[in-house]
Amino acid sequence: MRLIYDARFTRTQFHDGISRYGSYLLGSALQQAPARGIELTAVISDPAQLRLLPPDLPHLKLSSPVSVREPLIVAELNRLGADVVFSPMQVLGVGSPLRRRYRLILTLHDLIYYDHPEPPHDLPQALRLAWRAYHSAYWPQRVLLDRADAVAAVSHTTADLIARHRLTRRPVHVIPNAATPPAEPPGRTPGHAARSLVYMGAFLPYKNVETLVRALQQLPGYTLHILSRIAPEREAQLAALAPAQAQVVFHRGVSDEEYHRLIDGATALVTASRAEGFGLPVVEAMARGCPVAVSDLPIFRELAGDAAQYFDPDSPADVARAIRRLEDATSWARAAARGREEALTYSWDSSAAALLDLAEQLHRDRLQF
Repeated sequence: MRLIYDARFTRTQFHDGISRYGSYLLGSALQQAPARGIELTAVISDPAQLRLLPPDLPHLKLSSPVSVREPLIVAELNRLGADVVFSPMQVLGVGSPLRRRYRLILTLHDLIYYDHPEPPHDLPQALRLAWRAYHSAYWPQRVLLDRADAVAAVSHTTADLIARHRLTRRPVHVIPNAATPPAEPPGRTPGHAARSLVYMGAFLPYKNVETLVRALQQLPGYTLHILSRIAPEREAQLAALAPAQAQVVFHRGVSDEEYHRLIDGATALVTASRAEGFGLPVVEAMARGCPVAVSDLPIFRELAGDAAQYFDPDSPADVARAIRRLEDATSWARAAARGREEALTYSWDSSAAALLDLAEQLHRDRLQF
């Protein structure tokens, strides 16, 4: 069986969420494929993407997924003899009138932008307008997903939303996001007295970072570390909200090593997001034995269970109360231990196995016709 893996959504300098998901899932699938008799080949659109992809990756270069040539990729994949094609997005081959000769798995990460339609700021203006139009109704999503033979969701929460909104007639399979835990828990001192909070994520309105900053009014002595790259004007907006004497440190992007160092010294990772498809930083923190204080959302209940401290994302006071529960040494230690247990239920190896199982099933079904 020849499995073609669409790696064209990989970034070239640093991962975003979809880029990381695609790259890490590909790495584990690549390790498992030979033992299953699967020939796995990735397709890229820019050689610079190889920096963030597994080494020695069998790959081919095709057109960008946002180019006008995208409808023609169906013919390219037919020519390559693909039996099954997997894409970590849902737009592969969009608009193509061509008949494909392979089974197709498309991925939906979340439904965030139906309720929070602000598009990513790094998209060209034309794509930003198309983004808003696309998310103004559910029927375009249905058209995209129904082109597939199967749909992958990154969490049970997203799979439930797909079913609730009847977004596809195709079977939906959960192929979870994951984190790579350290081989051994980091050697760290307990963080109940560290008074250090870490935020890793974007700054779109639904991320609700403002509430985290405002919560510092009731958390004297705490430092909020904001790790992600941030536009100067957005940084100025958040800094202006900081209460007097509050400590907010904008790191403007960090290496993995710096990220881990800050997590390993923190009281908690925090997020007041109003919507998520998965929440990778939450699992990453828990995997390293760092407690998490998070919005009371279904996805975070799915990921963290009873390991997290939950709060109302619209209440800075409730955020502060959740964090202060971790000032108790026993509560902090329990949250750290339970979080690691929950995080270890997610792994790239198990997600890759689920993907390859699905690809083999689709290939068998194809051979029967």
